[in-house]
Amino acid sequence: MSRPLQISPDTAVKLSQQLGVPIEHLMHMPRHILLQKLAELAKTESDAAKPADSASGDSADANPDSEDRGL
Repeated sequence: MSRPLQISPDTAVKLSQQLGVPIEHLMHMPRHILLQKLAELAKTESDAAKPADSASGDSADANPDSEDRGL
């Protein structure tokens, strides 16, 4: 039987909320499963951030008044 994860109570609460897993399950979750879930969470957060970044960059390019005309 594996030992509970060696993480602080604050970290356990934050991870439990972010992953949507009860704390009891999180503390006894195998380390490789936890790492896989964290990688999936990071990927979904980075995918969600990309459209917002590209949308703000496109609006500046679409405005002809914002470009430097070198006058």
